[in-house]
Amino acid sequence: MPDQAVLLGLEAGAARAATSLFPLEVRSLSYAVSGKRLLNDLSLQIGARPVTVVMGPNGAGKSLLLRLLHGLIEPTSGHILWGGRPLTSDLRRRQTMVFQRPVLLRRSVIANVAFALKARGTGSTERCMALLEHVGLETHANKPARRLSGGEQQRLALARALAVEPEVLFLDEPTASLDPSATAAIEGIVTAAHRRGTKIIFVTHNIGQARRLADEVVFLHAGRLVEHEPATKFFTQPSSPESQGYLEGRLVF
Repeated sequence: MPDQAVLLGLEAGAARAATSLFPLEVRSLSYAVSGKRLLNDLSLQIGARPVTVVMGPNGAGKSLLLRLLHGLIEPTSGHILWGGRPLTSDLRRRQTMVFQRPVLLRRSVIANVAFALKARGTGSTERCMALLEHVGLETHANKPARRLSGGEQQRLALARALAVEPEVLFLDEPTASLDPSATAAIEGIVTAAHRRGTKIIFVTHNIGQARRLADEVVFLHAGRLVEHEPATKFFTQPSSPESQGYLEGRLVF
């Protein structure tokens, strides 16, 4: 029987493309709608290994930043470079993204995973089942995907995202509406993916979750980068009044 890690395509040291996606460089990035800047002159550099958590109050630009990094929308000005290169369709295929509300096909659970694998020209029933087992959904394989609970749907979205062996996994508040048990399951899957070599860029408003997951924190406020620090320093010695107020639970405008 084939090794399950091989079936998953998530084994440690899995073959990567010869050209690295990192460092990820953001240079003077801005995004405006109807003349209003939602992100303003943002610059930062992100490496391949840390779990990068993006935080900030509502309207700070967290989800918008993820969509720009993943190429879902184009910036008004500035540059995003992956390993020194602009994002191309080939580079984007090496990334996946999971949203707060998973978008699932009107098909069975296993068919949703099979569709993701087929889009990359690979996969088998055996591998689909290994992925479902990895996220604890093997007993629901033939169930309609949209009849799953919220937490189960998000685990299916993760299985589908991980099926294509991404080098980068973007997560936009994937546990925002989930209970603690479902949140713990999602965090476990994400942590396992990181340990196997996938870069994680995770948006959350949950301070406890950020403390559990983050190696580094990117803190945004009103569309600007306020801090980019190792997590231990950010949580113990925030250097701005905005981040300090946020961590203390005060309203930050």
